[in-house]
Amino acid sequence: RCQRWVENCRRADLEDKTPDQLNKHYRLCAKHFETSMICRSSPYRTVLRDNAVPTIFDLTSHLNNPHSRHRKRIKELSEDEIRTLKQQKIDEAFERKQATQESNENNEQNTVSEEGGEEQEEEAVPLTLEERENKDYLKSLFEILILMGKQNIPLDGHNVDELPEGIFTSDNFQALLEYRINSGDEVLRKRFEMTAVNLEYCSKTQQKQMLEICENCVREETLREVRDSHFFSIVTDEVVDIAGEEHLPVLVRFVDDSHNLREEFIGFLPYEADPEILAVKFHATITEKWGLNMEYCRGQAYIVSSGFASKMKVVASRLLEKYPQAVYTLCSSCALNVWLAKSVPVVGVSIALGTIEEVCCLINQSPQLLVELDNTISALFQDNEEKGNELKKICRSQWTGRHDTFEVLVDLLQALVLCLDAVSSDLSVRWNNFIVGRAFVLSSALTDFDFIVTIVIMKNVLSFTRAFGKNLQGQTSDVFFAAGSLTAVLHSLNEVMENIEVYHEFWFEEATNLATKLDVQIKLPGKFRRAQQGNFDPDMTSENYYKETLSVPAVEHIIQELKDIFSEQHLKALKCLSLVPSVMGQLKFNTSEEHHADMFKNDLPNPDTLSAELHCWRIKWKHRGKDIELPATIYEALHLPDIKFFPNVYALLKVLCLLPVMKVENEKYGIGRKRLKAYLKNTLTEQRSSNLALLNINFDIKHDLDLMVDTYIKLYP
Repeated sequence: RCQRWVENCRRADLEDKTPDQLNKHYRLCAKHFETSMICRSSPYRTVLRDNAVPTIFDLTSHLNNPHSRHRKRIKELSEDEIRTLKQQKIDEAFERKQATQESNENNEQNTVSEEGGEEQEEEAVPLTLEERENKDYLKSLFEILILMGKQNIPLDGHNVDELPEGIFTSDNFQALLEYRINSGDEVLRKRFEMTAVNLEYCSKTQQKQMLEICENCVREETLREVRDSHFFSIVTDEVVDIAGEEHLPVLVRFVDDSHNLREEFIGFLPYEADPEILAVKFHATITEKWGLNMEYCRGQAYIVSSGFASKMKVVASRLLEKYPQAVYTLCSSCALNVWLAKSVPVVGVSIALGTIEEVCCLINQSPQLLVELDNTISALFQDNEEKGNELKKICRSQWTGRHDTFEVLVDLLQALVLCLDAVSSDLSVRWNNFIVGRAFVLSSALTDFDFIVTIVIMKNVLSFTRAFGKNLQGQTSDVFFAAGSLTAVLHSLNEVMENIEVYHEFWFEEATNLATKLDVQIKLPGKFRRAQQGNFDPDMTSENYYKETLSVPAVEHIIQELKDIFSEQHLKALKCLSLVPSVMGQLKFNTSEEHHADMFKNDLPNPDTLSAELHCWRIKWKHRGKDIELPATIYEALHLPDIKFFPNVYALLKVLCLLPVMKVENEKYGIGRKRLKAYLKNTLTEQRSSNLALLNINFDIKHDLDLMVDTYIKLYP
């Protein structure tokens, strides 16, 4: 812990001290710790909590303290200024060294004393020639690694299997090194001119070490902004495969100095099958490795693939136990109905979702297949061209992420089956073997009665939450009024649960009608009949089976999920959206935010004046000029010129927009997720690297090569 403190304090002069020495001989003033980290049992005794880490440093107070001037940086310097100062120091030291040597030659009688002086002067020299050359060499290596990361060039080149026996070829990193040497990099040429031709210039271990430093330095640029902003939210995306290992992508939301809500990718976390271990490692990575104070976390959301939902829910609940203000919410980039479907603990639903993704992926891969589907839709919807044209348009979008995915699928199912059947049975050479094979497999999956029942029942169950979910992804006023309609949604679902026999009968009849249209046999799933092994209950009908295994669990789960995700705290926060002037206007300026703002009381600069300030805020907009429009979003309100006169309102709006359920209004500040998706799409699984991914996704973040080199020399002397 002492070593972590030294790093946070940026005390280079103490880095070589052992933890014992630091603990015995050095102390930190209490003013460097957040109040939440300090436990005061009496006015005369101050005790730090076990996880206390210093985070508060005033860079100006030490100006009046002459003893601290030489160890604290007063001013943040630009890269050019740092480079100029370093060069000046090196030149001065070189001149001093020359002067000393000259004086030695002129005063031979004082050789001993002058030699001692020379040694003292050498100690003052920042870098020897060898050290400078080594730093320049390391800088060249870092430049190549950063280039590879930004341009998404994998480290490895050809696989050994691809090469004839006895042939040696460079990997991509070594090839770029050679190219740079051939282009005139004297530092690298001198380093490697005596090296054997088939020897690696930079070992895999060294590459990995340097990449980790690159990743940490680039991440730290974002994390520094997050810490300056204080409050933030954590969002994870779907589990992804990085070189054969499952990882969880982590993004952070915060409001920057320019009042813009940003969502940035900050790294991958190795995924753990055990949710309790995952929760511990998740917390440790964010707090200890990345240095974020979770006391300032105001929201958490997890976009998950089917099967992972229950595990991430454990992570959310463990964080909530420690940090009650880290509100568990839905993520704005994921439709509520898709999120609910992925979380349903029924295997058939997970299989159906996977099948839908595969069908969409196959059709989007082949323009010819899309044309074939268009022709099939036109033939089926001759009597309703408007509906047919709408479905064609939907097929060209990412329709698997829509609020009405299951409804679209039911409408499209017949066209999809006929199209895939035509492709798989076509004897001409129009289609390649891969497409024919996939078409046959997917057609069989779509015409399985278990699949048909699943999509029809999910379509009907999720119809009760469709409008509610759509509003949550709408304008700020839509989100505010959606929060008030949750009770009605839950009431409708509870009414369905009480009369599930009747509802299921209608749903099952719809499924059997669709199956008959597709000439699919109505039967119990084969896996269920095989599992019975002769102990089959003759009274078990398909209708009863799907009621017990699908309809009842799906409705019960969705009711519970809505209650969990829209907790009392979450709803209270959404009620505070009446602070946004356009919402105020729709409520005729008759609002009462102070009742709901209690949960954020500790986040306000002047909580005692909140009520009076809110009154002034309402009056300001109620009696505005005729030509002044009411700001419709939090983004617009945060950018008002006079928002600084309403510090409490500003603080509330800032925390509210951090909730993951709120969308990032300005698209250019939410590109972290898009870049992540692009990286995963454009990079083969075995060539993915968590280090290079961060450099590629955050290619526009500035980086300090000198810092990277210095860090590497300290860590690996």
